[in-house]
Amino acid sequence: MKHIYIFLLTACTFISFSSIANDDWKALTEDPAYMHRTMKEITDVIVHDIYSPPVASRIYTYVSVAGYEAAIHANKNYFSLAGQLHELNTIPAPDASKQYCFQLSAVHAMLLTAKALVISEEKIKDFDSVLMQEYKNSGIPQEVFENSSAYGKTIADFILAWAAKDHYKEIRSLPAYTVSDDAGTWKPTPPTYMKAIEPHWKEIRTFLLDSCSEFKPLPALPFSTDTISRFYKEAKAVHDAGVQLSDEQKAIASFWDCNPFKMNVNGHVMFATKKISPGGHWINITALACKKVNADFVRSAEAYACVAITLADAFISCWDEKFRSNVIRPETYINQYIDENWMPLLQTPPFPEYTSGHSVVSTAASVVLTKMFGDNFSFTDSTEKEFELPERHFNSFKEAANEAAISRFYGGIHYMPSINSGITEGEQIGNFIIKKLRVRG
Repeated sequence: MKHIYIFLLTACTFISFSSIANDDWKALTEDPAYMHRTMKEITDVIVHDIYSPPVASRIYTYVSVAGYEAAIHANKNYFSLAGQLHELNTIPAPDASKQYCFQLSAVHAMLLTAKALVISEEKIKDFDSVLMQEYKNSGIPQEVFENSSAYGKTIADFILAWAAKDHYKEIRSLPAYTVSDDAGTWKPTPPTYMKAIEPHWKEIRTFLLDSCSEFKPLPALPFSTDTISRFYKEAKAVHDAGVQLSDEQKAIASFWDCNPFKMNVNGHVMFATKKISPGGHWINITALACKKVNADFVRSAEAYACVAITLADAFISCWDEKFRSNVIRPETYINQYIDENWMPLLQTPPFPEYTSGHSVVSTAASVVLTKMFGDNFSFTDSTEKEFELPERHFNSFKEAANEAAISRFYGGIHYMPSINSGITEGEQIGNFIIKKLRVRG
């Protein structure tokens, strides 16, 4: 009996396909491993290239939509996102007279889309070449391979043309954030005193939300240095928590840090470390959920697209509020008005405080994932293992999101009102997404 062996490089899994001949290669199209490997490679490149959380969410969304739009032709129960996402028109359909491997089309579309959106395009190109060679070696007829790869390129070109009109290029040339003399506004923080990230992100075209301010949160607390004011008390709470953190609270804060570019200072030496973004963490949780339920490649494509769209709109909504309220970070306030020697456990991110981005995006993603995979969905989150942090177990997506939210209080970078308002904002966005987005019958 003739055997062809394929090694799945990232999962260290050995798979044997017996007697691949005639149409037996079609069985390969049910294996979602190629899609998960593709998304992991894209995440690795996003980490390598150090994209800010909002920009990373944009990349994930266009890549995921490209993969989804190619994948759904393998299952007639799924609906296109054309006409649902803003300005996404009817997407070119495959030629009904030709035979395709739509999994190949999907991963090729994802990689071609990613290659056009990242700096390290050679990394994506090389991975695409490896993956396409594996498909060739699997026994797929040459004609089917050519049809499928060509259709993947057609999808990628269409999605990239759509992406080019989302105002991203235009905001690259807008003025940088100007630091205000107003005592209550955000100021750059140590150790690098970086300029504010993406002050014009609210001008990016939303994907499903009607506008960036559709779920505008309650106004931020009025700034005050009066020791009897609520603002002072909230800052004091951050300070007091920070000086008496338990080991578990420190572990929670570190696990959800997700700082794409942390600057480490050791005496006179300063060096940077790269980590996954908050959105990337939830994309990986999506992969973990898909693998746990043995989701096929179309359902996996659906999960990535729905979560990515949610993350992208959540970041747009959150960033709209951040640069409207422009709230001072706890580190700055505490050092000036409470304790000049106090330091947060985590490095303060370079943008205004209100609302908490982790709270907004984690809660929104958890709502969508709960809709897709059910409540009380237990899982072990191994996302941070490659960054030398231990796994954490959660009994539901909501539990994970709540921990991500409170981690920012433990880390010393958010006041509790920002976390609570962020959770509410995320719930509203997530519920809006699951009511409006129609992906299958």
